[in-house]
Amino acid sequence: MAAVVALVVGAATAVLAVAVAVNQFPRGLGVLACVVIAAVAAWFGVLRRGIARVLGLTVAALALAGAVIFVVAGGKFGVDLFVLAGLLVTLAATRASFAAHVDLSRVPPPEHPVLFFNPKSGGGKAARFAVAKEARDRGIEPIELKRGDDLETLVRGAVARGADGLAMAGGDGSQAVVAAIAAELSLPYACIPAGTRNHFALDLGVDRDDVVGALDAFVDGGERLVDLAEVNGRVFVNNVSLGLYAEAVQRSGYRAAKIRTILDTVPDALGAGGSELDMRWTGPGGDGHRGGAALLVSNNRYRLGRAVGSGTRPRIDDGVLGITVMGAPAGEGQRQRPWREWSAPSFEVDADRQLPAGVDGEALVLDTPLQFRIRPRVLRVRIAHQHPGTSPSALAPEGLRDGLAELVRIALGRDGHRVTEAAA
Repeated sequence: MAAVVALVVGAATAVLAVAVAVNQFPRGLGVLACVVIAAVAAWFGVLRRGIARVLGLTVAALALAGAVIFVVAGGKFGVDLFVLAGLLVTLAATRASFAAHVDLSRVPPPEHPVLFFNPKSGGGKAARFAVAKEARDRGIEPIELKRGDDLETLVRGAVARGADGLAMAGGDGSQAVVAAIAAELSLPYACIPAGTRNHFALDLGVDRDDVVGALDAFVDGGERLVDLAEVNGRVFVNNVSLGLYAEAVQRSGYRAAKIRTILDTVPDALGAGGSELDMRWTGPGGDGHRGGAALLVSNNRYRLGRAVGSGTRPRIDDGVLGITVMGAPAGEGQRQRPWREWSAPSFEVDADRQLPAGVDGEALVLDTPLQFRIRPRVLRVRIAHQHPGTSPSALAPEGLRDGLAELVRIALGRDGHRVTEAAA
């Protein structure tokens, strides 16, 4: 039904959009011109400081105001809203069409599972959902992470006392610590989404809105094997970010004025003569490069810049790192694209100094060179039977043509083999 809605509403929206564009020509060209001018002026402004920045951002604001005037002056703003509403409905129905639920093979529950929980993560989710009580009701021993405690020490102490299953209710940085020990000792692990964003839980197929239900992973859950990644021997479950953002969060004024600090960091990364963010790395073709505004190395590849599934990983057991470089790097006499993505089992980033990094959202400073590697299928993840069990983008095709073909096939009721393939 969702696929039918996506196809019907999408087709109607496309026809309406074309009709509006033809009927109100050349208003659309004026809107486009204003948006382009705004983008160029804004880019000019953020690369500079002082009066040049003020001038660029002012021109950008005026251009955006001009675009709004073009839209309102057309006198048919209600029709534009219909087009926008149709687009939003189409995207929502498309996401629902590609949603999947994989029935993982049931495995015996651990005899002495232990849950570690951070009461401050996610604005106090652990306390709000009473995870300690809910854990005890399921035969899981809860251990609270208190101020000054070392999580790794707590986990290894619990294992020494006989823990044969490890769960973590907290942010992704804490998840990485517990997951690393579980993988090292080949113990089952459960991710309880009690952090702020819970990216790892999302891509594992854990329902982020069902904190308590995630505890059922150690009651009647299924098991799947997933990858972990490392940078200089430190495990991360999501990604490591280098460059602009990682530099900004290290600066003393970041917490008091985040936007201003990031804007002040941009000229160092991308402005004329900017060299503070210099990084050296090798591209997929074997050529050496340096620079880039930001570099993201992830535990498996993220879908970026897509209407459906953007910001998620279709798979987390593919055995590769996802590598994304944003901002044109300087090559050896060659012009490079401002956005590059590829996958590799290992990767190295070098510099003449220590590099600030965001590791699963935690601000760190790492010694160079940074050695990244993937550890394929080393983590035994338990997932509650009522949860999806796979990433929300696992079944989403990459391109528009493939997406349309897949929607037609689903609308005709021929989607069974896709779920079986994902489960395998």
